[in-house]
Amino acid sequence: MSKRFPTAGGPVLSHTPFAALSSAGLPPAPGNSPADSPPPSPVALPKKHRGRVDILRVKAGRGGKTVTVVKNFVGIGLPEKEQLAKAMQKACGTGGTVKNGQIEIQGDKRAEVARILTAANFHPVFAGG
Repeated sequence: MSKRFPTAGGPVLSHTPFAALSSAGLPPAPGNSPADSPPPSPVALPKKHRGRVDILRVKAGRGGKTVTVVKNFVGIGLPEKEQLAKAMQKACGTGGTVKNGQIEIQGDKRAEVARILTAANFHPVFAGG
């Protein structure tokens, strides 16, 4: 015969699996009152803009396919351009490459590319058509 527990106001179950746990060694829970909040951190200086970059939509010489080209980088090397290109490819879900100091992303993805460049402290400018 199976053991049944009454559900209509019977005796309360005495065993709880969390009874043996203690909060010793744990950090205190965050509070909602201003007295519990940590002191404000010093204001971080805004990062300096790293210069203007042009974002172009190019179709010529590509078999009718549209490509987003980012050019006129100043002061960054090839490894950082490749890192930016990889982030752009991932965000846009398309392929791309770094050629002749320019980043090329397949498709018209100017808005996504501009968002990534802004996050990297560049000043993106839409140039051309």
